[in-house]
Amino acid sequence: MFYSGIMLPPSSPDEILRARGAAHRPAGRFEPYHPVPEDDGWDTPRDASLLRTEIATERPRRVITRNQSPDVPFDRSVNPYRGCEHGCIYCFARPTHAYLGLSPGLDFETRITAKPDAPALLAEEIARPGYAVAPIAFGTNTDPYQPAESRLAIMRGCLQVLHDWNHPLSIVTRGQTILRDLDLIGAMAARGQALVGVSLTTLDPVLARQMEPRAPAPATRLRMIRALADAGVAVRVMAAPMIPVLTAHELEAILAAARRAGAASASMIPVRLPLEVAPLFRDWLDRHHPGKAAHVMARIQAMRGGRDNDPRFFSRMRGEGPEADLLHQRFRLARRRLGFATESPPLDCSRFAPPPRAGQQLSLF
Repeated sequence: MFYSGIMLPPSSPDEILRARGAAHRPAGRFEPYHPVPEDDGWDTPRDASLLRTEIATERPRRVITRNQSPDVPFDRSVNPYRGCEHGCIYCFARPTHAYLGLSPGLDFETRITAKPDAPALLAEEIARPGYAVAPIAFGTNTDPYQPAESRLAIMRGCLQVLHDWNHPLSIVTRGQTILRDLDLIGAMAARGQALVGVSLTTLDPVLARQMEPRAPAPATRLRMIRALADAGVAVRVMAAPMIPVLTAHELEAILAAARRAGAASASMIPVRLPLEVAPLFRDWLDRHHPGKAAHVMARIQAMRGGRDNDPRFFSRMRGEGPEADLLHQRFRLARRRLGFATESPPLDCSRFAPPPRAGQQLSLF
């Protein structure tokens, strides 16, 4: 199959795919070659095995990433993991696996890289002379609360560092392991130093299982919103991405359900299909929704200037044309009707300071 000039080879007969978003390993854009299965005429019996997730370790020198994008409201972020086992087929971060020489397809969701030194590196970086405090964003590329976090606790370590330094942060996730860390997040929220965004793309559990095979079900995410809100955390429901034909008709229902669960603010982004994501998404449509595939892509292209994706600043997060304008108008009206705040509360940077050392006399004021 050819999409946007990229060929998707058939899935390997040696692997059993269970709860995976992609079904192939298309080569990344930097690879000059890609493997193509070929019948050699030998009828050798094969014992297919279940494809399991592999976790590798990375030891970076720094962990805070800086950006100057006009499309995002933060200038620094931390990603404890590369790749994401949730396997969301539309994930805009899939192309980043090509930088590792891995496929944005199955490799992205089965070959994860963890950064166990992230908490220590984070502490070193914010302790440097001249460091200017500003909120650090987590979950901007891959989910910090994906399944591996439940046993590796790298995000927990980062939270502890920022909690001790009174350093503000924001988190974007759909992973229920965040509830493990309610003690730290709740304490930081009470000081005005923590915000959480929970991604909720559909209320249909069957569709969610197809699109986001290893992410928590929609009902679980609503319970996450409720638990976070009950702990005093300002929660933003992120109806993102909204996919024409498949999920966009649910926009108002998603916002209403999240509001009932305690979400205080809301955001919405039309689906983006950058680089290798477009052919992977098209292949997924052909496998799961063949009767809707052409309609879905036509509606997406109507928001993207006739292309699968529009990478330009200022339009890539919004789309353009009547299709995108109508979606944004529906969002604004629903947000106003449901009483959502138009902005999340500002985070407090004024208390940032080194944690007291053992034996150090505490301040009386």
